[in-house]
Amino acid sequence: MALTIDSLASSLSGYLATDQVNSVRRAYFYAEQAHDGQFRRSGEPYVTHPLAVANILGDMHMDHQSLMAAMLHDVIEDTGVSKTAIKGQFGDTVADMVDGVSKLNKITFSSHAEAQAENFQKMALAMARDLRVILVKLADRLHNMRTLDVLSPEKRRRIAKETLDIYAPIANRLGMNAVRVEFEELGFAALYPMRARRIEAAVKAIRGNRKEILKQVQSAIEACLEREGLPGRTIGREKHMYSIYEKMRTKRKSFSEIMDVYAFRIVVDSVDTCYRVLGAVHNLFKPVPGRFKDYIAIPKANGYQSLHTTLFGMHGVPIEIQIRTEEMEAMANNGIAAHWLYKSADDMSSNAHLRARQWVNGLLEMQQNAGNSLEFIENVKIDLFPDEIYVFTPKGSIMELPAGSTAVDFAYAVHTDVGNSCVACRISRRLAPLSEPLESGQTVEIITSPGAQPNPAWLSFVVSGKARSNIRHYLKNQRQSESIALGRRLLNKILAGSGAQLEKLSPEQIQIALEQLNVTELDTLLSDIGLGNRMAHMVAHKMLPESVAPEAPKSSSKDSKQSSLSIRGSEGMVMSYAKCCYPIPGDPILGHISSGRGMVIHTESCNNIAEFRNSPEKIIPVRWDPDVDGEFAVEIRVELENERGIIAKLATAITSKEANIERISTVERDARFSIVNLLLNVKNRIHLARVMKHIRLIKPVTKVARVKSKKLSKPLKGGIAPEALLRRPTE
Repeated sequence: MALTIDSLASSLSGYLATDQVNSVRRAYFYAEQAHDGQFRRSGEPYVTHPLAVANILGDMHMDHQSLMAAMLHDVIEDTGVSKTAIKGQFGDTVADMVDGVSKLNKITFSSHAEAQAENFQKMALAMARDLRVILVKLADRLHNMRTLDVLSPEKRRRIAKETLDIYAPIANRLGMNAVRVEFEELGFAALYPMRARRIEAAVKAIRGNRKEILKQVQSAIEACLEREGLPGRTIGREKHMYSIYEKMRTKRKSFSEIMDVYAFRIVVDSVDTCYRVLGAVHNLFKPVPGRFKDYIAIPKANGYQSLHTTLFGMHGVPIEIQIRTEEMEAMANNGIAAHWLYKSADDMSSNAHLRARQWVNGLLEMQQNAGNSLEFIENVKIDLFPDEIYVFTPKGSIMELPAGSTAVDFAYAVHTDVGNSCVACRISRRLAPLSEPLESGQTVEIITSPGAQPNPAWLSFVVSGKARSNIRHYLKNQRQSESIALGRRLLNKILAGSGAQLEKLSPEQIQIALEQLNVTELDTLLSDIGLGNRMAHMVAHKMLPESVAPEAPKSSSKDSKQSSLSIRGSEGMVMSYAKCCYPIPGDPILGHISSGRGMVIHTESCNNIAEFRNSPEKIIPVRWDPDVDGEFAVEIRVELENERGIIAKLATAITSKEANIERISTVERDARFSIVNLLLNVKNRIHLARVMKHIRLIKPVTKVARVKSKKLSKPLKGGIAPEALLRRPTE
């Protein structure tokens, strides 16, 4: 029977007041008028879609405002009606929800992926204001999935993929299992029709053989519960096609291995009965060690609660059992929607609502930190597929994290500031590397330091979206501010040659230069100079009148030391030290401007910048600041006689002089002599001299020398590629 507004109103009157049902009716007639003359691909009037979406929400017992928003959700996008008009007719709340569900159809994007990411970003912001937005959106998508057949195969596949990638995991994250399963089944059938048909046929073929065993196991469980006087209903669970396919794909299991497992759900009246039933079934069949999970004591992030156990059943078949209460069953199927369904019940549903709210607030923080919508969606996807682990804070609070998480993920889950200032960790009271994957049940303690900052290397092992987006955000901002500071210094150095200074230039002079260079902000221009994307003297030309404009640099001769840039060692990521010559304080040095990377410092005698001496605009005279600070890498070569324990003696001699060994490699020259190459961290040339002197005192050492400059294995046309200089050449 076709769905009509009257049949919907009649079902809504079961839980909504008459005036609320009338408001939903009014929204329907408004939508019908707005969509007049519009039809769906199937040929039906367009208004049948919003009516069906409202009906899905009615089945979830959603409130009248959600149903009104469902009726009107396409009005702003597809008709000439404005948000203001809806606000005037139906109030602010409904208008805001409709706006949140509407897509971004006014903006053009470079790719479909970017458009979808922007849509989701907008929806995340709307969800933060009102969680019902996502429920209307899920109902809208569910009806679209149910009516996919009329679309072209290409469009069908695209919508199905997006549903499996984003909407099914969101439904799962919000605990809405019934919606998730339908999304997965419909999405799988549309995306992989052949695979879906094959699996469906295989399931039908073996269903007959399984019936007998299912009946035997179910009878045994029911008889056991009756003997023990435990009230409850036992349901045999069918495996869904998509979950069979995913297990075959990800766990590399055959179809028969997956179908050999028999699954049951026992639904009882109270939490106390859940644990009694667990004891009874463990007496009936032997439990499989390590396969018991208590999600009642520690609920999943989406509010799901249940006891899970696996048993060795009759004939040795594995039996998976879930034990839960009626409320937990309703929560598992309806998730966050149960907040409206069970408003008057206990606080279980509001806990799910609270978890959903926390997740949305986390999304909001990620959205603020992400550089663009595609980066945001990448971070969200990480968080939407969590096989969770549960770890404890030192005070005993439980933290839920995605599987494979490290102490850094844990630190960011506690608070962004804890993650940013994290330096070390204790896992179950022992000091451990920050990159060590955590396991459920461990206690994690984070050690922080006020001056610490995120390490770019963390991005190679963090798992959670929150950690990844916060680290990227911090590094991006730090690189930006460092490139602006370096750009300002480079520009001021050029301007000083004409007796000018950036701070003393008039706003008009700066504005003219920005317009000529097609840049909107001064900071963007300075950042470009600092990153080597623009030449400082070219920018200075635009800022000064021709009469006083600086000439292009002619050379980097030693007389220009007074106007040279001082290197402090604290410039950060936009200043790097070449790994072909390893300059250290005390060495005469030159700066090479490398596009996109900033400035690379070489020793003056380095062979690899010889060709750049004829392009003085790419070379900047630099000198070490008298107060230069930090540790600098340097390579030394030690020739010695082979002797037991000689490497240990060498290491002791180096560390006793407060130098760190970063890398060590040995080459055997012959049976008697070896060459040891060491990469050390030292403060300056004097410090290096002390270390080398101490190494010479070791008896088997015959020669110690600093490795001055390495030639690259292949000379490059037009000079050296900067990335080659930042890499240690192969020997």
